[in-house]
Amino acid sequence: MTAPLDRRLVLLRHAKAEHPEKVDDHERALALPGRRQAGRVGSAMTEAGVAPDLVLCSTSLRTRQTWDLVRAGLAVEPPVEFREEVYLAGASALLALVQAVPDEVRTLLVVGHEPTMSHAAELLAGPGSEEAAYRRVQVGVPTASWSVLESPASWADWAPAESVLVGLHTPG
Repeated sequence: MTAPLDRRLVLLRHAKAEHPEKVDDHERALALPGRRQAGRVGSAMTEAGVAPDLVLCSTSLRTRQTWDLVRAGLAVEPPVEFREEVYLAGASALLALVQAVPDEVRTLLVVGHEPTMSHAAELLAGPGSEEAAYRRVQVGVPTASWSVLESPASWADWAPAESVLVGLHTPG
């Protein structure tokens, strides 16, 4: 018998964004296809049984817009923290943010950017991970996709290669 997987980390890459000239990267907005993508993510998460207890969201415009559209399709209304650190983080820095999450949080959703979302999933995935999902995070993930990792460890004890990557979901 295996131990229950007590913690779930969901890493969501923001939806497709515009690439206008002379607009600071932090202020890039979602493109129309990205708005449609993000609108489908919340419903897909609800169907998959994902109900975040806490959301850490980058402060960029496109991640905040992604979160607003995802939130509309969720069955829960979790607290959200908009964090500049998520915008700037690499995989190791993101892991440090995860390790600081209180243990009463069972499902954590992080809304961020590539390549950090795929690198973090690759960094954390260990034995028992879903092979196709692992191969995909190794090369990067498409916009509005989300990886799900699980572990029985407290957040403070999450470490490289010690969680299970149970899936990667891409917008249809």
